[in-house]
Amino acid sequence: MNMIAAVDQNWAIGKDGDQLVYIPEDLKRFKALTTGHPVILGRKTLATFPGGRPLKGRRNLILSQSAGFAPEGAEVFRDLSALLAAAPEDSFVIGGASVYAALLEKCDTIYLTKISGHYPKADCFFPNLDARPEWRVVEEGPEREDGGVKFRYVTYKRA
Repeated sequence: MNMIAAVDQNWAIGKDGDQLVYIPEDLKRFKALTTGHPVILGRKTLATFPGGRPLKGRRNLILSQSAGFAPEGAEVFRDLSALLAAAPEDSFVIGGASVYAALLEKCDTIYLTKISGHYPKADCFFPNLDARPEWRVVEEGPEREDGGVKFRYVTYKRA
């Protein structure tokens, strides 16, 4: 299983239920990597998508304990074990923070966009992979810039 996220220098991923920043180049990369693969996400992450609708071209597996939550075009799982039983190995975990934390140990590859700088008012965080000996950087791209935001792509693999 894979994960994909955008983090700042403090491993922050969001504020007030949304991403820290939208980087058009990174959104294209996200689409290219995840299209054709199942995506695993939480209800709050789904709410940040255009119209709150599931992503096209991907099987959307949503982990949510909200009773009655059943968006069209998605599969909702009330518990982690049921989701894991349904999720293929090529799935991408795409957020949010609680879903990342719950599934980190089930993943072997993580695609990060590391944003230069930090967002001091962030309220959601990704696990700090650099502080975990079981994770190692296997690929790190050059610094890029899009819309005034500097970032780089970094891929981690479980050691």
